[in-house]
Amino acid sequence: MFSAPAPVEQTTHARLIVSTHRSALLRVTLRYRADDPLAVRMVFPAEYALDAAEPGADLPDADADADVLTAAADPAPADGVEWVFARQLLASGLDLPSGEGDVHVRPGLGQRTVVELRSPDGVALLQFDRTELRRFLWHSHLVVPEGQELRHLDCDRALAELLA
Repeated sequence: MFSAPAPVEQTTHARLIVSTHRSALLRVTLRYRADDPLAVRMVFPAEYALDAAEPGADLPDADADADVLTAAADPAPADGVEWVFARQLLASGLDLPSGEGDVHVRPGLGQRTVVELRSPDGVALLQFDRTELRRFLWHSHLVVPEGQELRHLDCDRALAELLA
């Protein structure tokens, strides 16, 4: 019997840019599943949802001398906010500005990659270590090689999910 490859899951850190002088370091879970081969998932702690009353309103308190806020929570996936977008968008955004619509990915300064997430509730600007994102993508390509995604796509299941 054929068993599906194990999903790829990697926890990393991202810096949420709140303002020019204020940011929050948060834990982000990156996920990739062979049964959804075109997509990657980023799961953020729920307290960083874009629907907060005002930008940064629900961020944990920082020390008086610190400009950086650190999220202490490590929420269960059900408590997180999940963004799903194309694996190819993440890959291309490591080297060139990419994306239209709600998700944009572009190289940042040094070894950083900037991910911009837009919703009707606001915009989140995040900085990731480019090496961490490359590592995640490398592991995802071990599960489903680039260019082989359609061989793993169950069109009937995907259509049923869209219509549900």
